[in-house]
Amino acid sequence: MKASRLLSILMLLQSHPRMTAAALAQALEVSPRTILRDIDQLSAAGVPVWAERGREGGFCLRPGWSTQLTGMTEPEAHALLLAGLPAAAAELGLGGAALSARLKLVGSLPAPLREQAARVAERLHIDPVDWYRAADTPTQLREVAEAVWHSRRVRVRYASWRRTTWREWEPLGLVLKAGAWYLAAREAGETAVRTYRLASVQALALGR
Repeated sequence: MKASRLLSILMLLQSHPRMTAAALAQALEVSPRTILRDIDQLSAAGVPVWAERGREGGFCLRPGWSTQLTGMTEPEAHALLLAGLPAAAAELGLGGAALSARLKLVGSLPAPLREQAARVAERLHIDPVDWYRAADTPTQLREVAEAVWHSRRVRVRYASWRRTTWREWEPLGLVLKAGAWYLAAREAGETAVRTYRLASVQALALGR
């Protein structure tokens, strides 16, 4: 966690002219005191972090310096396509990974493109839920997502409009439509692919 936070600080400083300790703390959900300790460690490791005092001050990197430590982790790769859907990423347990992946992407861009990316992020908001409708977050969503990522079968207790039964599924993909999560899957012994509303899953057990 600490190493990931240090890298996130580098990405933030690389994609912004300067940031205060309070702004960094808010972005990474830690205390300003933690940020100050992290800045000290980055400086001790040879990272050229400068502190500028005054009303427009903050921390910044030496002009022209950038890090090449932008390798994606597995959760960040999973979250990459959800970088513009923070609520969906959070529901899947990938909120932090989505932020980290976006920072790495932005940090790898040339300065002019970083500025354009920042403007897009500030001015474009994507919300898949209709107005005045609450999001439908299934209790088993993260377990189902784990099964999808790793191609693992699941045994579920599913409540359809006809009856509630135990079923075995081969998960193929997740669908978020109008704020509701669905699973595309094959029932054990069948070849047809169907969609199932995850809010109707009452219990779940992961298979192999």
